[in-house]
Amino acid sequence: GGSVKLDGEDIAGLPAHRRIRAGLGMVQENKRVFKRRSVEVNLMLGAYGRGVSRRKLGGDLAEIYELFPALRDRAKTPAGQLSGGQQQMLAIGQAIMGKPKMLMLDEPSAGLAPAIVLEVMESVATLKKSGLGILLVEQAVEAAVGVADQVAVLDVGRVVMSGPAGSVDDLAVIRDAYFGRRPGSDRQR
Repeated sequence: GGSVKLDGEDIAGLPAHRRIRAGLGMVQENKRVFKRRSVEVNLMLGAYGRGVSRRKLGGDLAEIYELFPALRDRAKTPAGQLSGGQQQMLAIGQAIMGKPKMLMLDEPSAGLAPAIVLEVMESVATLKKSGLGILLVEQAVEAAVGVADQVAVLDVGRVVMSGPAGSVDDLAVIRDAYFGRRPGSDRQR
């Protein structure tokens, strides 16, 4: 129950195109891109709801290619031929092309090699530094805590721990909150 508000507007019941216009970007789990379309076309489709001409998207494309240089080199390549990490970068780039105020990322590290997870999280940190609001749902705790300001640990939809990411300098705190305290542990939650 409850509501989902962005800039004070309840967006929960809005159709997807209205949520996008309200400033919400979403990257779903499993790298959902148009696999038969080129990287560049995928990125342009991300800007579709903005009503901007293709000619005016050059600067936006340049920003995405600066954030994800691997995509620049593959701009004409069908998305289905990209690695899993490149497809995840493309999905994030596609969402950014919509110029969101808030970007929701659902498991961006799912199925990626550790080195690629680091690269994706560095990009998330760069976006955060640019002022973009980010809601990150992630099971790779170390990677998520490394870019987060606030952390909330959920267990079957219930918050079992929350607080500033800086206060979670010991990942055992998260493990204890999620799995319960270890026998013999005197750690307080």
